[in-house]
Amino acid sequence: MKANVILFDLDGTLTDSAPGIINSIRYALEKHGLDVPEENELRKFVGPPLKEQFQKVFGLSDAEGEEMVASYREYYSTKGIYENRVYEGIPEMLSRLRKAGVRLMMATSKPEKYARIIAEHFRFAEYFEYMGGACMDGTRTDKYAVIEYVLDTCEVTDREHVVMVGDRSHDMVGAKRAGIHSLGVLYGYGSREELEESGAELFAETPAEAADILLGEAR
Repeated sequence: MKANVILFDLDGTLTDSAPGIINSIRYALEKHGLDVPEENELRKFVGPPLKEQFQKVFGLSDAEGEEMVASYREYYSTKGIYENRVYEGIPEMLSRLRKAGVRLMMATSKPEKYARIIAEHFRFAEYFEYMGGACMDGTRTDKYAVIEYVLDTCEVTDREHVVMVGDRSHDMVGAKRAGIHSLGVLYGYGSREELEESGAELFAETPAEAADILLGEAR
């Protein structure tokens, strides 16, 4: 497979954002007097839409989920957003893909506002033609909806050589529903089993290997 348009997830695919997300969740739970689970449970919040994850894990109502997200953002918007790091090899991968003439876009369930701040702060925004994400009001969090939004905004009509790159099941499910290819990265937060079960077509152990596959140069 050789891609000419690539959509990248953000959390767990381009950056290791778990520390900031987990600290923000702890802040929200403590503020509302809820028990804070072990870190392996909190890591499940990295990637999927936040409100739905709060509801699923803690059995909250829709309104309570929205309250938790608001409290989460109190910490995240000033501290948690920067408790983050770019994975080793990501800048080199993005540079290589751009030099090869591939169109790069971001498709994340994180609010678009935060995604852009992160990309600018960690200096990889320059590689992307467009960075799309969820709305601050909690809409457009589903990965399929984000993918469609990005493709429509960038006027991508031929999907034969479009690939979604991500680390969690919702990335793969969204890609399949949108009729595009998928590549699961194994250095992120999702397991190979999760990615396989959700329909990932290809897998990469490292950013360099992802670039090889996306450029049709894998051996």
